[in-house]
Amino acid sequence: MQTAHAPITSFSATDIQGIRAAILDWYDANRRELPWRAADGTAADPYHVWLSEIMLQQTTVPAVKGYFANFLERWPSVYALAAAPIDDVMHAWAGLGYYARARNLHKCAQQIVQDHSGTFPDGLAELRALPGVGDYTAAAIAAIAFGQPAAPVDANIERVVSRLAAITEPVSPAKTMVRKVAAALEPRERPGDWAQALMDLGSSICTSRSPKCLLCPAVAWCQAQAGSSPEALPVKPPKAARPLRTGLVYWLERPDGAILLRKRPSKGMLGGLWEFPSTGWDEHTAPPTEPEFERLATDWQVQPGKIAHAFTHFEVELQVQTAQARPGINIPDGTLWSTRSGLSDLALPTLMKKVAKAVG
Repeated sequence: MQTAHAPITSFSATDIQGIRAAILDWYDANRRELPWRAADGTAADPYHVWLSEIMLQQTTVPAVKGYFANFLERWPSVYALAAAPIDDVMHAWAGLGYYARARNLHKCAQQIVQDHSGTFPDGLAELRALPGVGDYTAAAIAAIAFGQPAAPVDANIERVVSRLAAITEPVSPAKTMVRKVAAALEPRERPGDWAQALMDLGSSICTSRSPKCLLCPAVAWCQAQAGSSPEALPVKPPKAARPLRTGLVYWLERPDGAILLRKRPSKGMLGGLWEFPSTGWDEHTAPPTEPEFERLATDWQVQPGKIAHAFTHFEVELQVQTAQARPGINIPDGTLWSTRSGLSDLALPTLMKKVAKAVG
């Protein structure tokens, strides 16, 4: 393994000034117009910054745009979001994934209202203390919303910095080094614009594959490009194969066409969302069948094919069983009957939407 450059020693003060000026000039001419980004020359709204950063965790910009607009229309302020029923928030989030983010989003809004009188704190320590706000998100809010030199590092910024300084350590050991380089490059003035400039640069120019080095404003200082190896950085370990989990899902209908659903526990996989009762796939110790649901009908039919879905760390295949409910049954606690048209009013995760589509 090559020896990584010591943080910043490979850049002179003149280099740093040149990098800052070149990237900020490029940003001023090429900044992306994003629904949560303040117009040029205007102050960023902390609520917009926070909401977008939570949504963008593990998610792409195109996927987030529609969700952000919907949230802002329904809950235009942190007060409105804090007062919203959690079920409404989960329903609005459905399909965006990583549902703990939605639960923490709601908790965070309530904490800001209760503990901070509806005003976002501007200190890193106070921001980190909020539910769902980690080191990166706190730094991004501090820099973009409050103009503090907090040096946030997301995947795009990590890639740009790793290539500029030719940091050849694997990603995990290199994180501290990347943060130090990012902090040293960050200007005291315009730290919010600087952070967004690096994000835009990583998104459009310094991409994971086929970076457009000739269009990069910092190419003259890029040590990875000088060594003809920009695509090799940052160094990432090989991805581990995702294990396959299998399970059953029960589609139970009444004679009037209503379908039985169950609300999942508030904590854990897909917490707080609605599902067609299922088992076997979400926990290693989950039972292979659910007798309390199987007793609700006597004519369970196994449907051909399986429902496939990929989560971050594992894949799922569900076998669907369908049946007509026995007359006069008492359904278990935590379940309800829903019309087919009413399914759209419930917070269904993508996996269960696939089940509904498959059954028809």
